[in-house]
Amino acid sequence: MARTGQPRLDELSPRAAAAAVRRQLDATDLRAFVRSSPARLIAVGLLLLGLCVIAGVVTATAVSSRQHALDQLLDQAEPDANSAQRLYTSLSVADAAAGTAFISGGLEPKPVRDRYDQAVGEAAAELVTQSSSTGAADPDSRLRAGIAAALPVYSGLVETARANNREGHPVGAAYLSEASNLMQTRMLPMARELQEHRSAAIVATQRHHVRPPWAAIILPIVALAALAGAQWYLARRWHRVLNPGLLLASATLVALLGWIVIAGSISAVSTVHGRDDGSVPTADLTESRILVQQARTAETLKLVRRDASGDYDHTYDDTTAKLTALLGEYPGGAPGSGNVGTAREALDRWKGAHQRMNDALARGDFPGAGSIAIGPGANEAAASVDALDAALADGLGGTRNTLRANVSDAARVLDVLAPGALILALLAAGLVLAGLWPRLREYR
Repeated sequence: MARTGQPRLDELSPRAAAAAVRRQLDATDLRAFVRSSPARLIAVGLLLLGLCVIAGVVTATAVSSRQHALDQLLDQAEPDANSAQRLYTSLSVADAAAGTAFISGGLEPKPVRDRYDQAVGEAAAELVTQSSSTGAADPDSRLRAGIAAALPVYSGLVETARANNREGHPVGAAYLSEASNLMQTRMLPMARELQEHRSAAIVATQRHHVRPPWAAIILPIVALAALAGAQWYLARRWHRVLNPGLLLASATLVALLGWIVIAGSISAVSTVHGRDDGSVPTADLTESRILVQQARTAETLKLVRRDASGDYDHTYDDTTAKLTALLGEYPGGAPGSGNVGTAREALDRWKGAHQRMNDALARGDFPGAGSIAIGPGANEAAASVDALDAALADGLGGTRNTLRANVSDAARVLDVLAPGALILALLAAGLVLAGLWPRLREYR
């Protein structure tokens, strides 16, 4: 029985019946939509809250990880690399000083002896530093162990050579050559490998740091897109153009994204400066110091062995050619460039002294050649080598300070970003809740 005043469908014309059915279906869909709106609104709110919180957590984690890596570079990796560089250099200095002392004959001058003793002592101290800072589980422990085992053997050979030299025994030169061969073929290659590994750790951290933290950038953008979509949905459903809470949440995420991009860019730029003005020139200057000592060793061994084969001259020429190229290619505006200019002048004086030494040897004037090689004059080989090495050491100090300053700047820029990202993300989540709450209350 149909309700009073409402005709039955079979009493209507086909067209009127179809229209009545459509009206009933539309009313049913509308009631279903209204009943489902709170659930949809809650789902939208949970999605926005989750995206805001996840964006904050991911950003804070990424920033903390990067800052920790920079702090570790500053507190451990860079000091380890500097220690390895000092070990490498000290061993080279010791080998060159041993030859210089031997040329003096009998009791060598005290400054020359002190230089050798200081270099050996510094090498031993750096071995201890390397062992204590990295531990036995370090993959380079075999290198440290190899150098530590060979160092007393080398020192013993040098002392035997000196003892025989004081007694006037020619065999002393053979012992010194054996010691230098041990240094050049075993100890220095291991020290070089150790130094390269330590420097590679710095470069790897710098390379990783200049890459953008994509997750920390993309997630806030996704959250912003979701907020924009939610505002469009609310505008259609409630016919309001703007939702103050969602609008403020969007502004908060925009601030977070801008902070990430700006702070990350500044930190990356500081890292690049640390690499280009610190790590790279430090490696060049370290290599230059090693080449100086290798050339000096070849020069002194030629006198010790009174070699006429030309092998030591070939080593000296090749080594100084590499040294000249390194110093000539050093950037003019880089830290330590003034010291490199001083080093070039000292290298020119040394080459001139070396040529005069060879000319004296060609005349059979061995005492004169020895005087040129180890004499106290400012234009003699010994003084030139000392000035060259001192200039390079000063340059290394400047590049190291530049590296550490830039790494410190890169880390400090990120100091408050990690907690700030969490605070801003939670603030955005709170603003989302504040923006949706009035709409939810409409269904109570």
